[in-house]
Amino acid sequence: MSDERVVIAVDCSTTGVKASVWNADGTEVASGRAELDLSIPEPGRGEQDPRQWWTAMQSAVRKAVDGFDISRVVSLTVTHQRETFVCLDEHGEAVRPAMLWLDSRAGEQVDRYGSADVHDRTGKPPNTTVSYYKLLWLAEHEPEVLSRTAHVVEVHGYLVHCMTGLWATSTASMDPTGLVDIRTGDYDAAVLTHLGLDRSQLSILHPPGDVIGGLATDAAKLLGLLPGTLIVAGAGDGQCAGLGAGVAAPGRAYLNIGTGLISGTFSSRYQPDRAYRAMLGTIPGSFAYETFVGAGTYMISWFINTFTRPSETFRGGVEATLESEAAVVPRGSDGLYVVPYWNGALTPYWDHEARGIMVGLQGVHHRAHIYRAVLEGVAFELRVSQDQVEQATGDSVEEFVAMGGGSQCPLWCQIIADVLRRPVVLSRQRETTCLGAGMLAAYGAGLFPSIRCAADAMSATDLRYEPDPKAADDYEALYRRYAAIYPAFRSFFHDRIEVMA
Repeated sequence: MSDERVVIAVDCSTTGVKASVWNADGTEVASGRAELDLSIPEPGRGEQDPRQWWTAMQSAVRKAVDGFDISRVVSLTVTHQRETFVCLDEHGEAVRPAMLWLDSRAGEQVDRYGSADVHDRTGKPPNTTVSYYKLLWLAEHEPEVLSRTAHVVEVHGYLVHCMTGLWATSTASMDPTGLVDIRTGDYDAAVLTHLGLDRSQLSILHPPGDVIGGLATDAAKLLGLLPGTLIVAGAGDGQCAGLGAGVAAPGRAYLNIGTGLISGTFSSRYQPDRAYRAMLGTIPGSFAYETFVGAGTYMISWFINTFTRPSETFRGGVEATLESEAAVVPRGSDGLYVVPYWNGALTPYWDHEARGIMVGLQGVHHRAHIYRAVLEGVAFELRVSQDQVEQATGDSVEEFVAMGGGSQCPLWCQIIADVLRRPVVLSRQRETTCLGAGMLAAYGAGLFPSIRCAADAMSATDLRYEPDPKAADDYEALYRRYAAIYPAFRSFFHDRIEVMA
């Protein structure tokens, strides 16, 4: 294996595109980034111009390889925001803006068409994130869009077409849309029939790590790379984050503390349950069982915008100041609980009508109490999901590998370790999602004999947080009270009251 060869991983997320150049030991040797515009035309809707995915990718890759010997680049792989899709006409132009994963307009379709049978076949409990229900919304509210649609593609498939001219994608990229039978790894015939779609309108499926084709000459010029560079099938950002964290066998879980908080475990068997959403994994024959708390660092941003003033001065930064204030507040925040359903409840309740809850607020509570209760509430919510996953699968997790912006908060990592009663270790590389895609690119280029070997060679961990026995015992009692809050409030969210203007 030559040390000279490098691979490129491109992460097309909701807000930007990151291109990372990796060598075979998992070191990022260069990178570039470009921003994306996000359109929220009205509450509950999220859209993007898919052309920006490609132009932003061009910018990010060109920045990453500026001054670099591009003859060393042997392959490129894309990872991406999942469930986001776009309808294209016969010329490959968007019929309407892309609908993002966070778009929740399809609530009625979820209620009407979501079923245990669809869940069992696709692995996706009925919820508004899944593209299938958004396509049903289009069929009802914008039928002219589907009548003009020649291709339905997710982000990976769109960018692969831009790079190669092929309509091809990864099974682990298309799977999150809900159009794939997770048991077979092929399109679900009943789902396509219900949507009125034909296989010819969908991309050819490749397993992660498979070479899809070579980079076309025109695309190579736009990216600043050599024609023929191998384009390797990638996976969604969650699956790539797990691979980048080295979660390639049972007993370990990844914990991505980003805008939302996603945790995932590895399994070699498929077992559907509402406690998690099942995704096709990056390693052949594997599945990722994911839990999703829709409030991670989003809650921190909300707190800062709500409880701090622009004129305030924070020595060492606002987040460090808030953390130091919260660190002196007793465990349990003096009786204050926060249930972080600011964006509804995902696993394990799948309740898009749920809303955030504060319980126990008193006059003695101040900013630091609320901040600590937010950190504890997200940790408790993770524990709710994790307990149900382990109960459903019978598999236990020995440690969590954390990544994402929230993993840089020591207090939060320690709270999570104490609440889960498991060690939390930090991934050595902060760009874990890009690293996972880089592993697939390295395998596809022949740098490793298997994807698992690539993961073993390129991943590593850093700082470790061990659960404190006394704190874990304290949090156990607090968690039992927390776990009873949402069930007590559920009917409140579903009893609609019409308020006259």
